[in-house]
Amino acid sequence: MDRRLLEAAITGDSESTKHLASHNPALLHGRTPQWNTCLHIASIHGHERFCKNVLALDPSLLAAVNSDGETPLLTAVRSGHVPLAFVLLRACHEQHMRGAILKQDEQGFNALHHAIRSGHRELALRLIATEPALSRAVNKFEESPMFMAVMRNYEDVFEKLLEIPGSSHGASAGFNALHAAVRNGNSVLNNGGAPPIWTLPDDQAKTLNWNEVSMLMLKADPRDETTMVNIHKHVKDEVTYLSRKDIKSLTQTYTGNTSLVAILIATITFAAAFTLPGGYSSDAANEGLPIMARKVAFQAFLVSDTLAMCASLVVAFVCVIAKWEDLEFLLYYRSFTKKLMWFAYMATTTAFATGLYTVLAPRVLWLAIAVCVLTSLLPILTKLLGEWPILKLRFRLGRKFKSELLDMV
Repeated sequence: MDRRLLEAAITGDSESTKHLASHNPALLHGRTPQWNTCLHIASIHGHERFCKNVLALDPSLLAAVNSDGETPLLTAVRSGHVPLAFVLLRACHEQHMRGAILKQDEQGFNALHHAIRSGHRELALRLIATEPALSRAVNKFEESPMFMAVMRNYEDVFEKLLEIPGSSHGASAGFNALHAAVRNGNSVLNNGGAPPIWTLPDDQAKTLNWNEVSMLMLKADPRDETTMVNIHKHVKDEVTYLSRKDIKSLTQTYTGNTSLVAILIATITFAAAFTLPGGYSSDAANEGLPIMARKVAFQAFLVSDTLAMCASLVVAFVCVIAKWEDLEFLLYYRSFTKKLMWFAYMATTTAFATGLYTVLAPRVLWLAIAVCVLTSLLPILTKLLGEWPILKLRFRLGRKFKSELLDMV
């Protein structure tokens, strides 16, 4: 893309764009490395006037698709620029570009998915009225616009989707819009004779209102009163079943990798114990004894080296005997060995620091201290890098962060 056109699209300078296009109309079809056209760029920034002027020059840009599979309409909806989305939708309709309206991005979301997910109810209603076929699409998570509307209690959007024959209503893991309605306490369906929904969880074609659904659920199992508990249990059981199918492979992979690292640490610490800092005394009275035996740093080296070797050997032994193909075993011993490996790692770095300190301190004290400080920071930096995504999430959510949710993953 011409740099002048890119700057004009970012700033919304439609006059410059007109001037550029008058000299070279093909310039409007320039692309960025992400395959965005000037219309995509303007849609990201919400420049409505710029988009109208560009469309007057070349309406075919409405059908252009970037590397994420987005048309300018999809980009505008996803970016939250609702007035601009109305303009682009009307332009697509007037130009008879159904494909530009129905286009789904790389994740399978179409403009209706994005509108519902972002809370733009009026735009969702306009999209449904303009192109009802949007209601039949599902994203890569198998979520339909109807399911998303019910999940957000958008009754008006749900009713419009329900009027369209063939509207998709499913979601992932076998759930559908009815599950979503039950989950939300029936705020969409149960309004004293609300519109019926035609599908039950077993996908048998029926037409039932909320009272009938409730009676059938309670007749089948009284525990279905606590719907959320049952849905959670169903999902948990499903995940557990799928996990158990691959438990042997998971156990072998984890124990193989962990035991390799554990044996490596054990080898290093074992060798360090017989190549002591400072060497051995050759005096007749103390022959064969470590020269630095009385120094505190040397004693700390011996203790930490021994602890590191013992912890890593325990981990290696546990991994060797790990032959039970059971999910609970994998989960428990993974936590146990992970903690032991972390302890062995810290003990190894401590042994390294104290060993060098023992040798360097009598001659170059500043270098000995620098080595100790740097080595001490290593486990902290490793911990920060390993948990950086969670720390970022905790920082972004603040008090809304729930650590217990991570245990469910």
